[in-house]
Amino acid sequence: MEKRIVFNVDDSNILYSFSNYLSSEIKSIAVNRDIVFLCIGTDRSTGDSLGPMVGYKLTKFHKNNLIVFGTLQEPVHAKNLCNTMDIIKTKYENPFIIAIDACLGSTKTVGNIVIQNTPLSPGSAMNKSLPTVGDLSITGIVNVSGPFDFMVLQSTRLYSVLKLADIISRGIHISIIKLSSEYDSTYNKFYTRLK
Repeated sequence: MEKRIVFNVDDSNILYSFSNYLSSEIKSIAVNRDIVFLCIGTDRSTGDSLGPMVGYKLTKFHKNNLIVFGTLQEPVHAKNLCNTMDIIKTKYENPFIIAIDACLGSTKTVGNIVIQNTPLSPGSAMNKSLPTVGDLSITGIVNVSGPFDFMVLQSTRLYSVLKLADIISRGIHISIIKLSSEYDSTYNKFYTRLK
């Protein structure tokens, strides 16, 4: 059954609610599976840099303890997404992939973060035909969708993207800490990776 929950970046309790929800989703689904954070986007477009920013911040929080693909240094984007997915599938057996990307929405939804237990469709704002990716998806709505989405992404304020990236990365960081402190042998494979 599809689940979709929305968080607003201006909610004072967002870190608490976001991290609680994410840790419960990971704990209930990702039993004995490697968890891969697939952060999609490019640093060449402000609006599309959310994924690489989150990936960069995650590597700073957890050093080498998390599996992260897509950072500011090595972004995952339209040109290398399929190759990256091949690498993930070859390197990890039945990984649980959390895909993270920016998206456009309505005026009322800008600043929202959406978690869904479904894959995401990267590049849809640019009419790119790319495979859907992820077992769980996290999207940040960075700007308003319109007739010229490419221009909208290029002119998105860096502050808006950075604010969303901070919340998403910190929320993931807190959820990982929660999971590692609630040690359970059922999830041993995941927890040992965090130590």
